[in-house]
Amino acid sequence: MNTSAIKLQSEQESTPNQSHIVRTQLAVATLFLVLGFNFGTWASRIPALKFQLHLSTAEVGFLLLASGLGAVFSFPITASILQKFGSITACLVSGALIPLVLVALAFAPNYPTAIAVMLLEGVLASLLNVGMNAQGVLTEVAGKQAIMSRLHAVFSLGGLAAALVASGMTFLSEQIWVHFLLAATALWGAVAISVPHLLADQPQAKTDGLRFALPKGAALWLGLIALCGTIAEGSMSDWSALYLKEMTGASAQLAPLGIACFSITMFIARWFGDSWRVQLGARQLLLGGGLIAGGGLLLALLVGGLIPAFFGFALVGLGLAAVSPCVYAAAAKHGAVALAAVTTMGSIGALMGPPLIGFVAHESNLAWGMALVALASLMIALLTPRLNRNQ
Repeated sequence: MNTSAIKLQSEQESTPNQSHIVRTQLAVATLFLVLGFNFGTWASRIPALKFQLHLSTAEVGFLLLASGLGAVFSFPITASILQKFGSITACLVSGALIPLVLVALAFAPNYPTAIAVMLLEGVLASLLNVGMNAQGVLTEVAGKQAIMSRLHAVFSLGGLAAALVASGMTFLSEQIWVHFLLAATALWGAVAISVPHLLADQPQAKTDGLRFALPKGAALWLGLIALCGTIAEGSMSDWSALYLKEMTGASAQLAPLGIACFSITMFIARWFGDSWRVQLGARQLLLGGGLIAGGGLLLALLVGGLIPAFFGFALVGLGLAAVSPCVYAAAAKHGAVALAAVTTMGSIGALMGPPLIGFVAHESNLAWGMALVALASLMIALLTPRLNRNQ
């Protein structure tokens, strides 16, 4: 009887704990959804923002550059918040302010104001990115279950949902502020529901300075792969809608669906990515993914037209899906410093890619700009053999 009673008590105590872990997993996944939906919302309306603010293609590039600069130079702010207050505070602050920034972008009266708003968007998005990934690591440890790839899949789902909502909103109203205000309201609700279920993290020891250091050895190759991956992924999110509109003649309703094609295949691949990485290994996923993404997009650009573009964008999503989960998981094996450096190189790629596409497109056209996305994807396949087989 005593043994049975102890066993029953143990089971009763473990049930709430497991239930709490499940709620935490859902809460962290919701934050990934929030960030993906935020990115997808403003990225899918770039053609409308370009028209509203009377921007050239190069000016759109500088607008995207502002977001990337905000993300890269947010490192001291992000590190300070994590060290002093923890990842829950990082998620709460960024999650509360990101929707407000989205609304501010819709009401931006001129180009300089939009630049300032996008700088702040980059800072807050970086803060949420670091906070939610820290929560993802804590949740993996607590639940003893690999979920990082699926969390990144939910991020892609957020981008897909945002693209579909953007396409539908064009039927209801041409006013960007109506779309962004509704999106912001949904994001605030999602953050409010999620934050109370996050895991408290331990205070981090302060380090001597927060400067970025170039990684060495395997971490360097991981950083370069992250750089190429974020160049390609960020450029696809930011330029696909405009490419479809200007190069294929897609309507305002069809143009956002390019992001949808890209996001849905990335979501599917990331959803199964954890098991694929165990079965095939990260090197095989990165090598094959780079070839699929780069080769598929190049073929679509050569053929031209709306339908080939949809297929090409879908292949890019499929090929790039493994990059972030594989690279960051491998970097974590080399310690916190390597992970921070690789993450920063990823932010630099997100900074470089979209405006670089804009500058090339300004001098030629968006087809040549998108060709750089294909080149970055192929570079992933070229760099992957430099990794150790146990990565």
